[in-house]
Amino acid sequence: MHFKRLRNIIVMGMLCYLPFTSGAWSLTGHRIVGEIADSYLTKKSRKAIADILGKESVAMSANWMDFIKSDPSYNYLYNWHFINLRAGLSETDIDSYLVTDTATDAYTKINFCIAQLKNRSVLSLENRQLYLRVLIHVIGDIHQPMHTGHFEDLGGNKIKVLWFSIPTNLHSVWDDKLIESQDLSYTEYATAVNYTNKQQRSEWQAEPISKWVTDSYNIAQKLYADVTMPDQKLDYKYNFNYLDIVNHQLLKAGVHLAGVLNDIFD
Repeated sequence: MHFKRLRNIIVMGMLCYLPFTSGAWSLTGHRIVGEIADSYLTKKSRKAIADILGKESVAMSANWMDFIKSDPSYNYLYNWHFINLRAGLSETDIDSYLVTDTATDAYTKINFCIAQLKNRSVLSLENRQLYLRVLIHVIGDIHQPMHTGHFEDLGGNKIKVLWFSIPTNLHSVWDDKLIESQDLSYTEYATAVNYTNKQQRSEWQAEPISKWVTDSYNIAQKLYADVTMPDQKLDYKYNFNYLDIVNHQLLKAGVHLAGVLNDIFD
């Protein structure tokens, strides 16, 4: 094979691989979050969002931040997807850290995007689109427990496991393997898990963003503890044990996202 052609194949392969090594919920997962959020938007919020995104739905816009990884000019968004924390932190430790957090991470950038979108009079349409798409995506990200994982293992990316017999890592299992194994479209999945009552939504939407981080972090600690050996095989039993948590996190992400969007636009 000609060297130039081989080089091009390798480069294209790397570009296709990168989004999946640093992603969050799968395409389906992010769309589930967006679809759930859309079901709880007020009329005023839905109109304001349509004025920004046009015919692009919340569910479809939820994947923009992963798609844009193919454009190097957006590389600065990489650290916006996650917040890595040390192992063994208490809720008080996390709260204390977040109060003074000035790093480029999911927590600070959620707050940044909210502030920018609330200051709508000085934002161009292009920037409103950017911050809205980022906000929709990163709120989904922060509910994926491995996106609040440890510095040392890059949020589970360095923890090698087998998904059935396929080599992967703990981060990827939670990004996409569990969700995609259910073999549902994003609309089918959203319909299957989107059961809340008004009181529950009110309680979740009253939670500060710091609690979202803490809750995901606490789940992550359980996931770390459950992988006790290199190349541990995860299969039907793992799916059975953790699918309820996956579904709960997707649902909470959608409800939290709706609350934030209604707060900004209603």
